[in-house]
Amino acid sequence: MTVLSGKRILLVIGGGIAAYKSLDLIRRLRERGASVRCILTNGAQQFITPLAASALTGQRTHTDLFDREDEADIGHIKLARDADLVVVAPATANLMAKMAGGHADDLASTVLLATTLPILIAPAMNVRMWLHAATQRNLKMLQADGVHVVGPNEGAMAEAETGPGRMAEPLEIAAAVERLLSPSGPLAGKHVIVTSGPTHEPIDPVRYIANRSSGKQGHAIAKAAAEAGARVTLVSGPVTVPDPAGVTVVHVESAGEMLEAVEKALPADIGIFAAAVADWRVANAGGQKIKKKDGALPNLSLAENPDILATVSRRTENRPPFMVGFAAETENVIAHAQQKLAKKGCDLIVANDVSTATGVMGGDSNTVHLVTASDVETWPTLSKAEVAKKLVERLGAMTGDRKP
Repeated sequence: MTVLSGKRILLVIGGGIAAYKSLDLIRRLRERGASVRCILTNGAQQFITPLAASALTGQRTHTDLFDREDEADIGHIKLARDADLVVVAPATANLMAKMAGGHADDLASTVLLATTLPILIAPAMNVRMWLHAATQRNLKMLQADGVHVVGPNEGAMAEAETGPGRMAEPLEIAAAVERLLSPSGPLAGKHVIVTSGPTHEPIDPVRYIANRSSGKQGHAIAKAAAEAGARVTLVSGPVTVPDPAGVTVVHVESAGEMLEAVEKALPADIGIFAAAVADWRVANAGGQKIKKKDGALPNLSLAENPDILATVSRRTENRPPFMVGFAAETENVIAHAQQKLAKKGCDLIVANDVSTATGVMGGDSNTVHLVTASDVETWPTLSKAEVAKKLVERLGAMTGDRKP
């Protein structure tokens, strides 16, 4: 039996040059045992034909919202229900905008609005379109709505430009489909929430309080958890590292926004709180840029931020059965981690030395200590990707069959 045997995929093909790759995607999904049905937008039909898609799927390809044969049986509603997963590849800027705005002016957008099935999108567009604020805003909205994303990749474009915006390769998309529909690995079937990066606490509209966290370790953990079969929600502060594939990412700025996003993502089986959340925020943040006045320093009153790890650990409802905190210290690393474990009410603390000499903050390697109520385990210096993979494997062994 192949990986996707018996799984039904509804493939929505958008109108971009990458549509030609979707024909190979059909083949990759079918060789894994899935049945595939296609919807082609009007734009997609400028690049590939319904006949080509039908020849590869072995099923009729759908193109028209007002097709008499389909709509006699309320076809768009049936298409929206009769699958295990909806894949949008390529997901053009226009199609993403329609999805984010809830538009329904053709068959593809109507089905996407009507479906309650999980959705995986593979964005593909010109680099400037991908980086445009409107597209990034739509992406964040879709991710907040629970849409899964794979890619885009960086590389050469059809327009002789280079940058992010290339559709993920068919094998990458097929692998993302497998992770969603047939999860395997030590965290298979579990929902994992990961926080990552710093938080930015505004002083005024142009200044903020922050720290040097890069988000590399938290993002690596989210990636490793997804590869281990988990459904992952990554709540990320402002970082420059790319979103990991196959992960639902919610982008936030402040500690308050991060806590709200975490609580919205509950319930979960495991909570991994790797973010370096700012301890304080400015209580009297300015609504306008604070101006210098005769050399006098502004009086900034600080207030304590919510303690996300402790708040979620102490929940009486929807507390993840296994909670992991991080302790970034510059001295007495293990002693401070043991105190934090008891104070926060979590199950495991991953402690590390982030003093300047270590190069951990912003670097690519890490030396961690796993601290539980009964034990301290010190790992050798590893890359952050290796730390993530090893930690995920350990969490799989520690959590077993625990359920939220």
